[in-house]
Amino acid sequence: MPGPFVVPVHGDLELPKKVDVVVIGGGIIGASTALELADQGLKVALCEKGGIGHEQSSRNWGWVRITRRDPREIPLMAEALRIWPTLAERTGRDLGYTRSGIAFACATKKDFEDHERWLEHLKDYQFDSKMLSAKEFNEKTPGMKMNIEGALYTSVDGRAEPQKSAPAIAEAARDRGAHILTECAVRGIETAGGKVCGVVTERGEIACEQVVLAGGAWSSLFARNTGLRLPQLKVKNSVIRTKPLEGGPEHAIWSEGFSVRKREDGGYTIADGFRNIVDIVPDSFRYMRDFLPALGAEWKALMLRFGGRFYDEARIPNKWSLDEASPFEYNRVLDPKPSFTLQDKALANLRKAFPVFEKAEIAQRWAGAIDVTPDAIPVISPIDDIPGFYIATGFSGHGFGIGPAAGRLAADLVTGRAPIVDPTPFRFSRFSDGSKIEIISGY
Repeated sequence: MPGPFVVPVHGDLELPKKVDVVVIGGGIIGASTALELADQGLKVALCEKGGIGHEQSSRNWGWVRITRRDPREIPLMAEALRIWPTLAERTGRDLGYTRSGIAFACATKKDFEDHERWLEHLKDYQFDSKMLSAKEFNEKTPGMKMNIEGALYTSVDGRAEPQKSAPAIAEAARDRGAHILTECAVRGIETAGGKVCGVVTERGEIACEQVVLAGGAWSSLFARNTGLRLPQLKVKNSVIRTKPLEGGPEHAIWSEGFSVRKREDGGYTIADGFRNIVDIVPDSFRYMRDFLPALGAEWKALMLRFGGRFYDEARIPNKWSLDEASPFEYNRVLDPKPSFTLQDKALANLRKAFPVFEKAEIAQRWAGAIDVTPDAIPVISPIDDIPGFYIATGFSGHGFGIGPAAGRLAADLVTGRAPIVDPTPFRFSRFSDGSKIEIISGY
């Protein structure tokens, strides 16, 4: 089943011989990084093995939220909420962004109390986020039939269109002089004197002094061939897109049984609000020790599965030389099959909560591979052992909304500018320097 239609971005025909920075990966993180670097006057090449935004960056829910973020991500997401309203003018393109509000429904009194405690993390920010009683939430959400204790509602949260956003940002980077190279896999980096001096792509070499790896679900494999151990696994989330429907909620809603948000075209994006599929693959054993705490904390939300994906990934080489085709050239777009079971259950739960969705017609189904780290927060960091090499990956299902600010932080690290937020929580070395990997469940 094909993935969602993504606004096409036509790659440059010519490969530049030399740039200041090569960004690997054309999702929203890579595109945002390229735009920030180009805005600072650097010569940039954005290299994507497939098409811009064709993987998880176009397959996510489209939420732009600070609500229920991991506390370590809140400062960066606060910056993202300031950046998103500027992007249409800055890029000269429609990203479908609107501040429509997001609500997290509380099924029990304990849920209500947990969400209320989370609000303490926003006390230093001037964002409108508050607890609503069941009566108040019902008044805000006409047509709802949910039996709940209340909801955590944040009016400054919103939505954007994933199929438009990464392409718009990439094109804006090109407007500023960046090279956009599609179907141009980077096989690896080259070094001289221990420092980055270029990359080798399937179309030839590009000289550069700095490289940013923003490869999403592929980052761990790329890093491994570079001699780095980046613990990262894939989680599959399945999504439904409906045809336009009148009478549904304007704000996005999360509950344990479903998540829903209105789309720019009047349809809705629907997914299971709680459960995701985790295929057992060779990396599951390679990084088992790293992920055991996360498995213990989130086991109710994870559906472990052993099947054909194990053998598919077992056939992918872990090492390759730069003069031979890389695995990225044999799999241009990671397009997993959606789980109809989870999708249909989410839609059934939504119809119970909002009878208007009995009239909803399914327009499309798809799935995406989420790049997850052991502590469910990203790596946005220089790599000390390889001067000039940076990684921005592992956003653990939180990358779309935070993407523009993550790109800004990555660019700050590359240029040496004062970082937009403290990057310490996102350092790569936390997986190897003896730091305790903290799992903050529920975000």
